[in-house]
Amino acid sequence: QISTVHSMAVLSSSDPPSSGAFHADLAGSLDPVLDFLKQNGAPFMINPYPYFAYASDTRPETLAFCLFQPNPGRVDAGSGLTYTNMFDAQLDAIRAALDAKGYSGVDIVIAETGWPYKGDADEGGATVDNARAYNGNLVAHLKSQVGTPRTPGKSVDTYLFALYDEDLKGGPESERSFGLYRTDLTANYDIGLAAAPGTAAPATVTPVTVQVSSMLVAYRFCLQSLDRMEWTSLI
Repeated sequence: QISTVHSMAVLSSSDPPSSGAFHADLAGSLDPVLDFLKQNGAPFMINPYPYFAYASDTRPETLAFCLFQPNPGRVDAGSGLTYTNMFDAQLDAIRAALDAKGYSGVDIVIAETGWPYKGDADEGGATVDNARAYNGNLVAHLKSQVGTPRTPGKSVDTYLFALYDEDLKGGPESERSFGLYRTDLTANYDIGLAAAPGTAAPATVTPVTVQVSSMLVAYRFCLQSLDRMEWTSLI
């Protein structure tokens, strides 16, 4: 299968999720891509980052919503559905946009998502605790197979950004600090995927299958290098 990755910027509307819509001025380039995906059974790949949603709205309740932590939830007035985390809200906004254009049969793959563990002085949300909470709770959420409010019980392939820090990348400190591991192969923090914090990353990792609620969930740890970018498949 062949696909290409998009940022959340392709949406002209995403809040509430049921209002999800693609920018009209992208139709000339986006529609042929969507047609290709539909004809070939390939997924629409998207990069949702709740971290950036929090960066633009730093209220405590927004942080809890973005980190899968207890919060009052947000009701989508258009659908009546209640959302308890930003990841599901962003995913369902993409689903709504695809459905509105007649591409309900095109699946979604999360090509990358993550949270920085370090940032500049004005990047208050970029901390080890928040990165551990987001990535760890994301793994638990995906592992539960609960799905999203719009598509309950439907799993979505999700790739964590990133396995390693991008220490030579420009921009703010957060851009260099998304890795589970440093460039010297020691761990920045543990979310349950590593043997122990601070230990070297293994050169090769074999798939591990675990029993979860009578369903077999296979964890596939795959490393793909492309211009110093790495992804780890979560589920």
